[in-house]
Amino acid sequence: MAIAERNGEKIWRRRDRKKQLIIWAGWLVATAIFVACWQLISEKTIWMFVWDAPTQAGDLAARMVPPKWPYIQELLRPLWDTLNIATIGTLLALIMAVPVAFCAARNTTPSVLIVRPVALFIIVASRSINSLIWALMLVTIVGPGVFAGILAIAFRSIGFCAKLLYEAIEEIDERQVEAVEASGASGAQVIAYGIVPQVMPAFAGISVFRWDINIRESTVLGLVGAGGIGLQLNASIMNLAWTQVSLILLVIIATVIVSEWVSAKVRHAII
Repeated sequence: MAIAERNGEKIWRRRDRKKQLIIWAGWLVATAIFVACWQLISEKTIWMFVWDAPTQAGDLAARMVPPKWPYIQELLRPLWDTLNIATIGTLLALIMAVPVAFCAARNTTPSVLIVRPVALFIIVASRSINSLIWALMLVTIVGPGVFAGILAIAFRSIGFCAKLLYEAIEEIDERQVEAVEASGASGAQVIAYGIVPQVMPAFAGISVFRWDINIRESTVLGLVGAGGIGLQLNASIMNLAWTQVSLILLVIIATVIVSEWVSAKVRHAII
């Protein structure tokens, strides 16, 4: 049955046969897809482990309590490395994202047919590859350590920052740009006085927001050898030192909470 309104009153009327068949066919296809996916998942799942998961989780949680508080002295340097990875990686990403964004925006690109597609490809490629995958490749190329983590964060962040920035550039008030051009300003002066002042608030917000995200992503890069507190986490897990693992997780949570607070304060100050 379908509902129609006439003069504010609801009127029930039967759907026509064709529309009803289309609806039932849609439900049939959706149900078939769900059943097929469920069968595929069931074939590849060891259900004995699933039913035993609550017991195992409880046992693991008991082993993680209490956290090994003296171990926190070993986490200060890795935590500092993690903050450096996120901060320096974000700065490098912003430096590289600005020209990419100007090349991707329709109103500032040197060439819509050549330069803009290349810039858009860079943005898509950067956003399509996860930071862990970047880290795996860079650890192979430049070796394990903080430098690989910085580059991984930077390469991952270029697409995010450039995409939001070029959208902000395309939404600027063109009248301000035309006024600067009418004064006889050069191309660089048009960008400096007509475009940059309009996108600076967006740029600042994007920078802080991405830094906040990178704090979280940099905590796990050590799992693949890219430095930071993830190295300590991986080593503790491999050694089954669960009291150390619980302390590391608490430190990571505290770091993320502080970064959220700082980014929120900065965004509010900017806005």
